[in-house]
Amino acid sequence: MLFLYYPKCSTCQKAQQWLDENQIAYQGRHIVEQNPTAEELKSWQKMSGIELKGLFNTSGLRYKALKLKEKLPTMTDEEKFALLATDGMLVKRPLVIGAGFVLAGFKPQAWADKLK
Repeated sequence: MLFLYYPKCSTCQKAQQWLDENQIAYQGRHIVEQNPTAEELKSWQKMSGIELKGLFNTSGLRYKALKLKEKLPTMTDEEKFALLATDGMLVKRPLVIGAGFVLAGFKPQAWADKLK
């Protein structure tokens, strides 16, 4: 299982602590140092059924600085994936990618339902 996180993110810290406390094995990946590629993001979005906008960190400073709330509606999916692949800070986190599923954001009950 792959766990994408940003170490300074308090939600990511809580998620990692939850994984550790529940003895769930994972491979960690720093989402900024090893940003997801457009191909990975396409695959994860398809597997998860998450709306493409749901892969964006809409509360992040970069999202707001780039005024993406206004720009996303006029962008193609290809442009959105390409943009996400440029900067891990734009990607919703944490992300957990397992066999046939993707969890975006940390919701303890949803994680427990899927991972326990």
